[in-house]
Amino acid sequence: MTEHEISARVREYVTENFLYMRQGYEFSDTDSLPGHGIIDSMGVIELITFVQDEFAVQVEEPEITEENFGTLAAIVRFVQGKQREHLAA
Repeated sequence: MTEHEISARVREYVTENFLYMRQGYEFSDTDSLPGHGIIDSMGVIELITFVQDEFAVQVEEPEITEENFGTLAAIVRFVQGKQREHLAA
């Protein structure tokens, strides 16, 4: 999956599941999802479950960080890294 495809799918998920009450709310790939009130701690867990299911990657507990799941860009980097690891194995 390309960077654009991953980003588009995660953006769609976030918009549908966390911004349904804020129609038209726009955020960039580098905006902090928790920092902008888009997701809370429970939302992070939901997002991780989505990422695992949608992109067939395993997220280990130490990987659940702001660096990996704080922005769309971070999630894309994380998913692509996991997919590269899987291909190299």
